[in-house]
Amino acid sequence: MAADSEPESEVFEITDFTTASEWERFISKVEEVLNDWKLIGNSLGKPLEKGIFTSGTWEEKSDEISFADFKFSVTHHYLVQDSADKEGKDEVLEDVIPQSMQDLLCMNNDFPPRAHCLVRWYGLREFVVIAPAANHDAVLSESKCNLLLSSVSIALGNTGCQVPLFVQIHHKWRRMYVGECQGHGVRTDFEMVHLRKVPNQYTHLSGLLDIFKSKIGCPLTPLPPVSIAIRFTYVLQDWQQYFWPQQPPDIDALVGGEVGGLEFGKLPFGACEDPISELHLATTWPHLTEGIIVDNDVYSDLDPIQAPHWSVRVRKADNPQCLLGDFVTEFFKICRRKESTDEILGRSTFEEEGREIADITHALSKLTEPAPVPIHKLSVSNMVHTAKKKIRKHRGVEESPLNNDVLNTILLFLFPDAASEKPLDGSSSTDSNNPLSESEEYNLYNQFKSAPSDSLTYKLALCLCMINFYHGGLKGVAHLWQEFVLEMRFRWENNFLIPGLTSGPPDLRCCLLHQKLQMLNCCIERKKARDEGRKTNTSEIYSGDTGKAGDQLGPDNLKDMDKEKGEVGKSWDSWSDSEEEFFECLSDTEELKGNGQESGKKGGPKEVASLKPEGRLHQHGKLTLLHNGEPLYIPVTQEPAPMTEDLLEEQSEVLAKLGTSAEGAHLRARMQSACLLSDMESFKAANPGCFLEDFVRWYSPRDYIEEEVVDEKGNMVLKGELSARMKIPSNMWVEAWETAKPIPARRQRRLFDDTREAEKVLHYLAVQKPADLARHLLPCVIHAAVLKVKEEENLENSSSVKKIIKQIITHSSKVLHFPNPEDKKLEEIIHQITNVEAIIARARSLKAKFGTEKCEQEEEKEDLERFVSCLLEQPEVLVVGAGRGHAGKIIHKLFVNAQRLTESSDEAAAVAPPEEELKRMGSPEERRHNSVSDFPSPAGRELILRTTVPRPAPYSRALPQRMYSVLTKEDFRLAGAFSSDTTFF
Repeated sequence: MAADSEPESEVFEITDFTTASEWERFISKVEEVLNDWKLIGNSLGKPLEKGIFTSGTWEEKSDEISFADFKFSVTHHYLVQDSADKEGKDEVLEDVIPQSMQDLLCMNNDFPPRAHCLVRWYGLREFVVIAPAANHDAVLSESKCNLLLSSVSIALGNTGCQVPLFVQIHHKWRRMYVGECQGHGVRTDFEMVHLRKVPNQYTHLSGLLDIFKSKIGCPLTPLPPVSIAIRFTYVLQDWQQYFWPQQPPDIDALVGGEVGGLEFGKLPFGACEDPISELHLATTWPHLTEGIIVDNDVYSDLDPIQAPHWSVRVRKADNPQCLLGDFVTEFFKICRRKESTDEILGRSTFEEEGREIADITHALSKLTEPAPVPIHKLSVSNMVHTAKKKIRKHRGVEESPLNNDVLNTILLFLFPDAASEKPLDGSSSTDSNNPLSESEEYNLYNQFKSAPSDSLTYKLALCLCMINFYHGGLKGVAHLWQEFVLEMRFRWENNFLIPGLTSGPPDLRCCLLHQKLQMLNCCIERKKARDEGRKTNTSEIYSGDTGKAGDQLGPDNLKDMDKEKGEVGKSWDSWSDSEEEFFECLSDTEELKGNGQESGKKGGPKEVASLKPEGRLHQHGKLTLLHNGEPLYIPVTQEPAPMTEDLLEEQSEVLAKLGTSAEGAHLRARMQSACLLSDMESFKAANPGCFLEDFVRWYSPRDYIEEEVVDEKGNMVLKGELSARMKIPSNMWVEAWETAKPIPARRQRRLFDDTREAEKVLHYLAVQKPADLARHLLPCVIHAAVLKVKEEENLENSSSVKKIIKQIITHSSKVLHFPNPEDKKLEEIIHQITNVEAIIARARSLKAKFGTEKCEQEEEKEDLERFVSCLLEQPEVLVVGAGRGHAGKIIHKLFVNAQRLTESSDEAAAVAPPEEELKRMGSPEERRHNSVSDFPSPAGRELILRTTVPRPAPYSRALPQRMYSVLTKEDFRLAGAFSSDTTFF
């Protein structure tokens, strides 16, 4: 019984070998990915064109798979081909070797300047890479490498995929790949060797040929010829013989006050260091055969001067320091500061003054003192420095962030009228040096929401930018701003217009600070006109003379045909009773009674018609009053209240809060019709006996409809009536007309209270922190930077730079048009401007090195300039004529000079005169004799060996073989692709 029970116990130890292992699952996942990407079968494209690896478009697809818990990423790299090339994708061709094997022999794209490393090593147009997903993961052990390679081989065999499949092994920085490609009866193995130290026998062509032949192991006695392509790369790093042409700014001149307004209006430009760090010369022998050339450890025929192909690339300095970029970046940093002006400069000037007159007796004595009469004959230059004197009363000169000379220079630049005895008007000056047309300039400040380039705001932004960079940083900015604010108050109190601002209401297309300054100028204009009118025309105003009143109240205010002035938004505060203290009524009660205002409200047309007309501007063409036939006169009206965008926003919020009720709607209509009521009163005063129809015919002609009708006598006559909307019950126009009294504009309450608005603007300016100020002015600084870049680009005339500048303008207009743009987006704009500056600096550096300006022949100069522009735009540029061409001779001379500086101990005698240089380069024999010292040892040696031989047996199919070798000072790599016949072996 015991013997029978033993076999039964062993049944539970049977292993089920039908269950898939982790390895099999991994192979299955690889096959699944290849099927999903439709990489099955053979697809033959057209032969590769020359340079297609660089000029063509490469794309990639990725997926993730895992071997147990180890994750791999699978990536398909492929060159995008025309649809015509892929028509035969589904056709499986039995006798044709895979496309990748054919590409191994293609010589059109050796040594591509910009491509994936596997493309450079093997010349492939399509391949798949399996690599560890995490950067720190690596396949290090040999058994794991072999396991992955086996998986690849099985997957390719099962799917029939003919695209090469690589596996990345070892650490990623080593770029070690092994792989395989399978076709019908053929296979290519991709192998690699990577060494730190180079064996001596492999530093030349003969040693590498020995490796290649031994690896092929061709059994044929006359070995087929081996095709050879060689490239030597020489690096030029020493530019000592060429000084960097960028002149640094003269700090002493700036501090010494010698800088004029022109200098303060300009931004610096250029790189502080050479933006070109290295020049790489690649000398190439594209088609050589084994017997033609000798290159061993004793002798070499590979003379770079004799190379048939030269190509050059430049290595650009990483993030070179650029003046314009630094200027704008440092100014942008102010936006992140939190301190107020008082915290930066210490105690406030206003606080100090307040403490001086804190005693109540001083305050009362000030109230009882007679008001000083302003003396307008004083020089404006005296008042420019008023703020400076106030500040230095409490702060020593040595403590001031800005010294006198710099401050005086800036203030004279900002306020040019301070230099003359007679103040200038407030109109802006034009900059004759501006290379842009008016339309371009308009578009720029309109797009950026900045300010015109000849405006005070724009100049202030440039001055603050320069102060921040050269004179005291943030403290200097706060000091200048404090001076500026005090200057604004002085101009308001003394009726001096602010220069550099266009007249008229605030321009909403500009930045808010510019609008505020324009608003202050409007207030100064109104106050000045009112004060002058009060002094000179008091008697005439009392007698009712309207001519002078018209002059003091501004320009002709004719109404537009289609304009609805009643709908124009006005300051909602104009309805508050608190404005009564600013009532500018110059008449008394008896005059009001004499003019019959009260009778006009209650009495009939006859009483109204007896009123004396006042406030007439001029007669309106042929129009007459409908009821008495008197000519219709256009009245002098009040100017509508100018508004900045923040006031408009505030007003719209107040109107929105009134709600949709009937009472709210009525109140909203009243608030919006303040200007309408004022114009109605002016119209009644100018046209006694008029009716609403008369007013509508002038103010809104579309609301008075005239039709031809036949009268009782049978004649065609014009009959007019108000439009339908004017006849609506409780119409706002009718209500306003009934409440309007015949009062001329000069005796009405002001629609625009310039005193209060000016104080609001001055308070707004005074409380601005440097960070707020920088936010306001940053669009102006970016605007100035773009203008500077455009000006410098015009000298270089580069199409690629023009394109980038257009992109910057488009991007900036989108970002700056919205309030409070994000810091990240602003940094992107500044970064783009710096990049353009670096590109232009690189172009100038290369032009200086290649001496484009020294070329006497126009044709040679054009060729050199084209060559330099290609160096900046393309990864690698072919030198026409190689070492014998014009550019080639210059490059040769650069290397010769660098070699002499390196080899000679006496640097003063190192650089030979140009005549000696030409003699030395003139004779081919001499050049050949001295060519060893003309160039340094190659920084990189690349070789590609190709042949087609039967492998592994003599009767096998002849298949392509390829080996790539690269040798640098610290790196040696062999990448081989060896094909073999799997049918006849």
